[in-house]
Amino acid sequence: MNIIKILNVSFFTLLSAGMCERRNQVYMLKMDQALLTFHNELPYNITVYYTSDYCYKCLYQPLATVENGHNISVVVSTQFTLTLRIAPVDGNSTLCSLSQTFEEAGHYSLWMRQSGLLNDVTCSLTVDRSPNNAYLPLLAAFLILASVTVFWASLPCILRCSCTQRLRKRICLFCCHRSQNSMEMEEANDEHCVDKSKTKSSRLKSLDTFRGFSLTVMVFVNYGGGGYWFFQHAPWNGLTVADLVMPWFVFIIGTSVVLAFNSMHRKGVPWLQLLRKVTWRTIVLMLIGFCFMNYSPRDGFLSWSWLRIPGVLQRLGFTYFVLAVMQTFSPHREIPLREHNWWNPIQDMVLYWPEWLIIVLLETMWLCLTFLLPVPNCPTGYLGAGGIGDDGLYPNCTGGAAAYIDRWLFGDNIFWYPTCKVLYHTTEPFDPEGVLGTINSIVMGFFGMQAGKILLFFHKMNKGILARFLIWGLILGISAAILSKCTRDEGFIPVNKNLWSLSFVTCMGCLSFLLLGVMYFVVDVKEWWGGQPFIYPGMNSIFVYVGHSLLGFYFPFSWEMRFQDSHWEKLFQNMWGTALWVFIAYLLYRKKFFLKI
Repeated sequence: MNIIKILNVSFFTLLSAGMCERRNQVYMLKMDQALLTFHNELPYNITVYYTSDYCYKCLYQPLATVENGHNISVVVSTQFTLTLRIAPVDGNSTLCSLSQTFEEAGHYSLWMRQSGLLNDVTCSLTVDRSPNNAYLPLLAAFLILASVTVFWASLPCILRCSCTQRLRKRICLFCCHRSQNSMEMEEANDEHCVDKSKTKSSRLKSLDTFRGFSLTVMVFVNYGGGGYWFFQHAPWNGLTVADLVMPWFVFIIGTSVVLAFNSMHRKGVPWLQLLRKVTWRTIVLMLIGFCFMNYSPRDGFLSWSWLRIPGVLQRLGFTYFVLAVMQTFSPHREIPLREHNWWNPIQDMVLYWPEWLIIVLLETMWLCLTFLLPVPNCPTGYLGAGGIGDDGLYPNCTGGAAAYIDRWLFGDNIFWYPTCKVLYHTTEPFDPEGVLGTINSIVMGFFGMQAGKILLFFHKMNKGILARFLIWGLILGISAAILSKCTRDEGFIPVNKNLWSLSFVTCMGCLSFLLLGVMYFVVDVKEWWGGQPFIYPGMNSIFVYVGHSLLGFYFPFSWEMRFQDSHWEKLFQNMWGTALWVFIAYLLYRKKFFLKI
């Protein structure tokens, strides 16, 4: 007798969402799903339990109960490695266990038999149908993007070749002869036929490129990242591609604040005017974030059913406000210093010791609140996800002190669907943009301010700038390695984007310094690359962010998928939507339209 059991659970669970249909003995699976059939040839009933290797110290969950002589099929996720444990229905002893990473669209059978005179149980896994290569769409996308990049990089060489130059001159002369005004013809010749040397802009193109690159990745992962788990936020501890984006933005905010405010100080803008501008920009950012985060097409512009007080733009706005106020009241205006002092090699740090003192106090506050604040019915200093994690000892302690402070301040108006909810079976709300994490967001922005001060104090000393970026990256990287013990879950302070832990901030500070250094070398120093196409969304970041948040799930940016059994259509859809926003940013750049607050 063959029994088909289908379990529906969402994204990060071990059992994937969706129904499984039986048509001519073929099961229609969706992407990131595999079919696993249990064959019980034992003389008694058994229960199969499961857990994920990504779920830290999680309790085993029941998967299926198989009667003797029967078969049961379940749909399992292929995203993480599963550990299966087989036990008798009426006992706690483990008959056998195995860990396996199942592959997309594969059909597997797990046979449970008796062997030997002592009635030992053996469990053997066989492949009934070969799986698909889930990473083939990524390879195809990489080859296409690489081909486009090579063509774009070789285009200037193609345009400089002699045959292309002759063709351009003929086209230019043809256009010029049709002109009635000789002066207009001469201007057209000067504009289109003659290569003039352009004055170099003082704007830091690498910073705009870094911002645009971060925004492009953000749009892609917000659209779904092709359905791949590593383009989604980590369930709790650890890093994925999606976890990199917001810290990069915060870092860039810090760098931009230093460069912009230094320019305004040189122009003699009074501090009261600066403060008014900072306050206005902060209020606008926070209002945009509050309204758009709670926007629902069904319930109207401001949906109370989606109400959430914290948010991405709210955190970015408040972080910007603190950093800008520190820079506004900074006592030192002469950059760089003219006189020579023994501390000149570190003048970008020594002259701003009050800011360092503020950051040290803020980080001390974060450490004290995180590890010393008593949380009712939870261990002090708890950093786990709660739920079934940590052997199920602290089911209602998700986020520890961070969640406790948010619930105390905002009540239930925080995020009810954190990334740990499905995998860890949590029941408590947790907001990744909460109050306590905002403290470390300010610290992250301060690292960006330090990068801006390096660019100012050591202007035109490219080797010195790059060396300092590298040193900062090494210091922060080593700090992150020590705090996390180079592990995902076993460190003193694990790398955790949900909590914005100290190790997460130092790790992302390291990556930010290194990435900005590489872009500064390639774009501004060597001028090997103009930053295209990332520089276009980088100069219109507010427009692209708000636009993709409001219109991202409407045609032509997305559509109802027809082929959901693989990543092909999903990846194409997400790449298309991202490319469309980059193209829109390019058109706005050509029209010289830049949305600023």
